[in-house]
Amino acid sequence: MSLSVGVQMDPIESIDIFGDSTFAMMLEAQSRGHQLFVYGPNTLSFSNGVLKARGEDVTLRDEVGNHVSLGDTRIADLDEMDVVLMRQDPPFDMSYITATHLLEHVHPNTLVVNDPAEVRNAPEKLFVTRYPDLMPATAITRDVEALEAFRAEHGDMILKPLYGNGGAGVFKLAHADENFAALLEMFTQTFREPFIAQQYLPEVKIGDKRIILVDGEVAGAINRVPAVGETRSNIHVGGRPEPTELTEREREICARIGPDLKERGLIIVGIDVIGDWLTEINVTSPTGIREVKRFGGNDIAAMIWDAIEARVR
Repeated sequence: MSLSVGVQMDPIESIDIFGDSTFAMMLEAQSRGHQLFVYGPNTLSFSNGVLKARGEDVTLRDEVGNHVSLGDTRIADLDEMDVVLMRQDPPFDMSYITATHLLEHVHPNTLVVNDPAEVRNAPEKLFVTRYPDLMPATAITRDVEALEAFRAEHGDMILKPLYGNGGAGVFKLAHADENFAALLEMFTQTFREPFIAQQYLPEVKIGDKRIILVDGEVAGAINRVPAVGETRSNIHVGGRPEPTELTEREREICARIGPDLKERGLIIVGIDVIGDWLTEINVTSPTGIREVKRFGGNDIAAMIWDAIEARVR
């Protein structure tokens, strides 16, 4: 079965293929004989009930510095595609939300992965609040008094923007940190949305585990260890990936949320677990696929395409 596949993503010429999950998914699609068309979300055009995008057909190679050949630029009708992968990176802003609304016009006739309406309804740091017993103490607010009360109750805390990504704007504040008021002032001036405060989990020093689920089932995991002097474990800010096994608690977390993810059409999801606590549910463009395979784990890209092809059939 050869499928026509549109990939909505950031510019493919500039990605780091060594760790890019979208590239791994595209390589697997190409190996199965699927035809790949890439475009950026800013080229979407909806008119007269038809959603189109301007982009290029591509041929990929797993070669650093020589990973893609682009065809001539053309305009594609996304309703004529079999599958669209929505894989551009956050931030989860109005541009991102608008793209989900536009893609709803072709889904499910064209299978959009992940389901655009469910992506819109599941921002990473908000979706996790549906499972309060699985997450650490958390406050979502921009009210200064509420944040002061949270710090008084829980001591050391993490403060971060609600719709941030990649570790940007994440701060650890000690219980008596004198920068607290100044940081809240900066957040208030920078962000219109509420902020998210979470109780600091010292277990992050030994790792922030990324667990990938495919169609609601555990597919693999890596542990991400922060660099010395860092609280953030994100790989692109210096976190070190390492192989790992799931604990009983982590399997319990996955068993709880997996059926919900599958029912919502969230085929590929990455969750973050620190110690015994679920901190985020990533449904936009979760990463970690290449690292899992590199450490001898599952070929998650193949598992994703098995799930996609089953749905298309």
